[in-house]
Amino acid sequence: MTEKLSVEALLEEARLNASIPPPAERLRLREAAKLSRAQVAETCDVGRSTVANWETGHSEPAPPARLPYLRLLKGLAEIYPPDPTPGPTADPAPHPVPAPASASVPAAFTGAPETLRGADGRAIEGDPGPCIRCGIETTYQSTDGRPLHSGAMCQPADPAAPQTTPPAPAAPAAAVPASVSPTPVPVPSRPERRARSAARAQADTTALIARAVQDEAERAGGDEDAALKALIKRAIPDVMHLFNETRATARYDYTAYPALPDVLKKPSKKDPDQIWEARPKFHHPGYSLKVPGDVKVTALDVNAAYLSALKCWLPIGKLEHSAGSDGIDPKRSGVHLITPGEWAHPHLPDPIGDRDEPGALWVTNATLRLLQRLSGPKYGLTDAPVIHESWTSGATENFLDALRKLLSAARDEAIENNDTLTLEYVKAMYSKFISTMGESIHNREMVRPDWMHIIHSQAYANLWGKAFKASTAGLDVVAMMGTDELHVTGDWRRVFPEGRGVAQMKVKHGEGKATGEYTVGTVGR
Repeated sequence: MTEKLSVEALLEEARLNASIPPPAERLRLREAAKLSRAQVAETCDVGRSTVANWETGHSEPAPPARLPYLRLLKGLAEIYPPDPTPGPTADPAPHPVPAPASASVPAAFTGAPETLRGADGRAIEGDPGPCIRCGIETTYQSTDGRPLHSGAMCQPADPAAPQTTPPAPAAPAAAVPASVSPTPVPVPSRPERRARSAARAQADTTALIARAVQDEAERAGGDEDAALKALIKRAIPDVMHLFNETRATARYDYTAYPALPDVLKKPSKKDPDQIWEARPKFHHPGYSLKVPGDVKVTALDVNAAYLSALKCWLPIGKLEHSAGSDGIDPKRSGVHLITPGEWAHPHLPDPIGDRDEPGALWVTNATLRLLQRLSGPKYGLTDAPVIHESWTSGATENFLDALRKLLSAARDEAIENNDTLTLEYVKAMYSKFISTMGESIHNREMVRPDWMHIIHSQAYANLWGKAFKASTAGLDVVAMMGTDELHVTGDWRRVFPEGRGVAQMKVKHGEGKATGEYTVGTVGR
């Protein structure tokens, strides 16, 4: 029998409903109390993704979880009230009062005022004004209506002229004589406004990375090893913050905790799931280190292979099952059970990777797309794979593109400045972002093992493309391994640009014989 609510309970819920805070304030209250989404979810008897949706405005709390959630918010609001908006001062001090030291260098990633967002989770822009944190003009707003850079990501002030007070308003312009027509100010188009907004957002988030490195370097007192250790330790929460900020103005939502099919579940902590990522381990049968010879080979290293692989087709919703080729669509992605065609090119790596057993296997959409291209009329290198069943969702290739571009720009700047600390910090962020987006205790923000497998497979597919490019240019591919290792004969510099950039290649150095430049002998020739 259903328990009846008392009049007092109904009145309490009505009072709570009338004062439910907006999504951004819900997030602020939870973070102020240092509560995890998992803790709130357990208290309200819902999933973590539901709490995330409440905090981004993608859904509103509904019974029976609504009442305990509202009670929690009310209690947190009493403990952690919002900062009052400073009003005008009747008798200003004759001299400017220096801001606290913490205000000149805002804390990166945590402890910042919240950005005002709409019901769709996007940051809201308004009239421009000096940011309450750094004093530099911004159109974004805080939850209490004051100007604030998106995500509290303030632009770094000029060290030669630090601002301790917000800039004074400009003097009013002189009146224009009636006989003179003022020059009309051109109004930017919507694409131009969007481009400027994106540029501001990237500048804001790039400043966060620099500030985090600066903070840890100062805490370590010049000990670079200690600073790097601290940066690597905070890499996961920091990159998740960057990810969430790059999603602030996204046009679509994603499912962070979908129901997973059995093929994506680990049978135990030690055993992997059933997805084959097509990891290569190729050695050309015509060359060998064990045979004396004078064929010069160069071991090449692909720069930031996983960072480039963030450009891939990712499913953004719940995975749906389909039989045969029914679920195959250029705008869908996921995992597929296939039987690949025979690979009859011993001088090239098998795009399916180094397999011990033939037959059907589960692969990602990145591998399937590669096999479909290679079996098409342009290449004609193999038969089309037979698709038995799939788990897919609507997908986009640009889901992680903003994050990829942000980290790539920070990486390029670190290389240009010979900044090893920032370079290793950025590497830790994107590598840990990928490795923990599956079932990991280190990242509770999302559980998407399908994304992790797809990104890994995309890195392998990208490497295969470089091997094919080298082969068609007349170089022999002697070996190809992992995500970033390619060994070739001949003049590789006429095929690939040399350098440390994401689109460049460099000579691989390290321990072992098969690094740098070495010689091999021929077999069976």
